[in-house]
Amino acid sequence: MWLLMIFIFIFGLIVGSFLNCLIYRLETGQRMTKRSFCPHCKHKLSWQDLIPLLSFLLLKGKCRYCKKRISLQYPLVEAGTGILFSAIFWRFNFNLSLDFAFWIFISCVLVLIFVYDIKHYIIPDKVIYPAIAFTFLYKLFSNFHFLIYNSLLSALFAFLFFLTIILVSRGKWMGFGDAKMAFFMGLLLGFPKILISLFFAFFIGGIIGIILLLSKKKKLKSEVPFGPFLTVGTFIAMFFGENLLNCYLKFLGY
Repeated sequence: MWLLMIFIFIFGLIVGSFLNCLIYRLETGQRMTKRSFCPHCKHKLSWQDLIPLLSFLLLKGKCRYCKKRISLQYPLVEAGTGILFSAIFWRFNFNLSLDFAFWIFISCVLVLIFVYDIKHYIIPDKVIYPAIAFTFLYKLFSNFHFLIYNSLLSALFAFLFFLTIILVSRGKWMGFGDAKMAFFMGLLLGFPKILISLFFAFFIGGIIGIILLLSKKKKLKSEVPFGPFLTVGTFIAMFFGENLLNCYLKFLGY
């Protein structure tokens, strides 16, 4: 079991490295078939420069050729993806199932959105639309009735909630990408997990916003990407939604 867990973690590191490459190529519009290179000196990287996490540690966080610092994004995404894959494997009781594969895909989508929105203040359509389509098909074939009566209604509720905020604020508080992300979350999580994810997204976002204001790193009119908070809320609902809901119902006396 533990050997398999280690394998899943290493696989996550490799996928995390691929996600870093995908994030950069989405930004620059370059083809994925092109060989990896240093973003500073443009030198093509050899295989020993591309070992996930290990290369960063051995090179002490610097490019082998130009000695400029490698962004912490690379090891953090690789390690984070490895930990996520291991956590999902544990969540599904160490079972390599279709459900496990689906949530692995979803975690990749969420990691990509998290990082890309932080860097560019946008949730790319090339990521969110395929994620919505893939999630719809998965729900359709795994639980048709749940899709019709729960997931679609939850997606519509979340989308209309964010659309209302966008219209009221005239796009100053939220972007349309956040509304598309909310639709995806509703389709993915269903009710009541969508409420849990949105609650934590706004709660954590509010705390971070206050911290940024107090530290004077942001002003009241400054733009702050909300996609990362939505992804964190989704992960919380994914892993702890049922337990949180049970605790809440016990608190209410049910």
